[in-house]
Amino acid sequence: MSLTGKAVWLTGASSGIGEALVPALLDAGVRLTISARRADALADVAARHPGASLHVLPLDVTDREAVHRAASDVRAQWGHIDIALFNAGTHIPVQAQTWSADDFRALIDVNYMSLVYGVEAVLPDMLARRQGHIAGVASVAGYRALPTAAAYGASKAAAILMLDALRFDVERQGIAVSVINPGFVRTPLTDRNRFHMPGIIDAPRAAALIVRGLEHRAREIHFPALFSWTMKLLRVLPYPLYHRLVMWNTPE
Repeated sequence: MSLTGKAVWLTGASSGIGEALVPALLDAGVRLTISARRADALADVAARHPGASLHVLPLDVTDREAVHRAASDVRAQWGHIDIALFNAGTHIPVQAQTWSADDFRALIDVNYMSLVYGVEAVLPDMLARRQGHIAGVASVAGYRALPTAAAYGASKAAAILMLDALRFDVERQGIAVSVINPGFVRTPLTDRNRFHMPGIIDAPRAAALIVRGLEHRAREIHFPALFSWTMKLLRVLPYPLYHRLVMWNTPE
């Protein structure tokens, strides 16, 4: 399905995958609204695309009422929302020595509850129109437990399950739901990592794969292929074997 002329709302658009999605979506011919918490960074992104069908809308995605106001603003700008692409997210590694409920709350708020707020804000109008597409960025880290990912993985697993469950309710009413599960993508977040990241790809490549998946209204968009399929296979490995494999590959 062509994305030409579609009204798209993209959150988390100021850096990383979101920033790379802006030119990829514009090249696909969409009318685009970009949101992120940092208004200055959003303005910098927009300045690189003069003359584009681009609407800038700063937003704190953890503010439920603000998300609802933003959705109304997007509909006022374009008439409706064809694709809501909820990409905002962050990562905090958690270790036993520094365990803090604050880290869990922060990641749940950004990685999971912002998705819930976004769906709540766009779904009624999509149901009324019997058309639309909701896409949320989760992670292959939500497939199965990984070291230091107790908070991050839990938030992404919750996002995957929520979107997959939503699909059962809305797919027959003309609404597509896509779960986007990246592996390692080179972004300011992954630049902090000090471990080997197998299969890492650049953000523009990730953006191209996401756009292609949206064009096909794919239920899941996952990449890079070899790494993400390996992670999928590990989900069916008996836990004792999985535990041994992870521990063997985790430095003390």
